[in-house]
Amino acid sequence: MSAKGELPGWVDVGLIPLLNLFVALLISGVVVLIIGENPLEAMWIMLKGAVGSIKGWGYLLYYATNFIFTGLAVAVAFHAGLFNIGGEGQAYIAGLGATIAGLSLEFLPWPIVIPIAVLASALFGAFWGFVPGYLQARRGSHIVITTIMFNFIASSLMVYLINYWFRPVGNMAVESREISGAYIMSFREMARVFFDYRMPSTPLNPTFFFALFIAWAVWYLLWRTKLGYEIRAVGANTDAAVYAGIRPQRIIMITMAISGGIAGLLAVNEVLGAQHRLVLEYVQGAGFVGIAVALMGRSHPVGIVLAALLFGLLYQGGTELSFAKPEINRDMIVVIQGLVILFMGALEQTFRPWLSALFFKVED
Repeated sequence: MSAKGELPGWVDVGLIPLLNLFVALLISGVVVLIIGENPLEAMWIMLKGAVGSIKGWGYLLYYATNFIFTGLAVAVAFHAGLFNIGGEGQAYIAGLGATIAGLSLEFLPWPIVIPIAVLASALFGAFWGFVPGYLQARRGSHIVITTIMFNFIASSLMVYLINYWFRPVGNMAVESREISGAYIMSFREMARVFFDYRMPSTPLNPTFFFALFIAWAVWYLLWRTKLGYEIRAVGANTDAAVYAGIRPQRIIMITMAISGGIAGLLAVNEVLGAQHRLVLEYVQGAGFVGIAVALMGRSHPVGIVLAALLFGLLYQGGTELSFAKPEINRDMIVVIQGLVILFMGALEQTFRPWLSALFFKVED
């Protein structure tokens, strides 16, 4: 039973997001209709392109992996009352750690190199998240401002490093040389090496299962450990947390390091799993999409995984739609994604007053 005036969990976590998603898709359909295309046909093309083939599923899960990491990173910070907008930069800098470890240790066998590169990704991302946390905890700098600025710093720094440190001499492409041991991260390569089977070519790799494990680890951290309780206590009421003996400054720094480390794991999917090298702008906005994923998933790991799958479907289905219907170009797909973000984020409470009135009227 829910308290008077409080909606049941299934309404808050299930029904409201579904209503918001339905309205976003409905308005997207109107936009598609305005440009002269059939919205039902467009929706079918998107669904078929995303889940109608093994290749479609491969790309959907590949995109979802990135969004799981960035969504979890934002959610961990949310629980401490922090708004980490720096996932983009933290994931980008993490690629530096993966590349340094992968290239400098390539004389070792891949079962040793890959775990070290994964750890390096998390550590570099954690450092890039810890610094803004330290600045807020010790210097009073607002976390939103510092994380945004760190995104720009990371972008400029990585352009310089890739161009002048990692790009092989004579190579016109702005990328590092291949990380030789990372080839095994490809599902297609694993199927060929271990099972002599040719899979469709997609960037999907074992990092997807690693992302699911990290989602479970975040749930365990937040709801089954002392540190998780302290994080949630600081986010719920800082004064009460201080009264309980919790040091908010310490929790802010630890939380931002954890958040940055999780965001940094995106580099495992991209640098090690898909590209096998460090390339320019490989994050591609996933850090910002993670904010919408965390909001849509109510900052709970299960909800974040489901929201990440939805955005993976939109990305892959949108790509197929732009090929099948040239009139619906990539910009239109961004509009559809933006509408979903709008209703799942900024307007997520639109239906709450109506549902509250309806629910408690029926209950009475």
